[in-house]
Amino acid sequence: MSPEEKAKAIVDLMYNQDPYSQWLGIERVLDAPGKSILKMRVRAEMLNGFGIAHGGITYSLADSALAFASNAHGVQCVSVETSISHVKKVLEGDVLTTEVEEKSITSRMAVYHITIFNQKEEAVAFFKGTVFRTGKDWEVISENGNLT
Repeated sequence: MSPEEKAKAIVDLMYNQDPYSQWLGIERVLDAPGKSILKMRVRAEMLNGFGIAHGGITYSLADSALAFASNAHGVQCVSVETSISHVKKVLEGDVLTTEVEEKSITSRMAVYHITIFNQKEEAVAFFKGTVFRTGKDWEVISENGNLT
């Protein structure tokens, strides 16, 4: 199984057990070690009292991208610190896309910067996430039924 196939299998396992990411309507465009491109459309129930997307929506999208990108290396990771800056309002119907940049990775820690763009390719938020790499490998089943 190639690293890309294993990454996809890991993210499949994660996504299939993640009802919140599913509720968000996340579409996985790219699953790869250290990378994740996700897309989602902002719906009416995601708006706050100002009629713009609740900040938790962009945060959650970026948090899912962080989880998928970091775990796709094959080692189980958990976030230990995250932050977000919202730089442009997000409206109902906007289509958001993540771009993940792996800034640093060691045997125990990794740092990621995630930019969220709208459908006009305008940056709407910048997210930084640090994960702890547990040292526990993901086990996935290949197409021939073997654990990898």
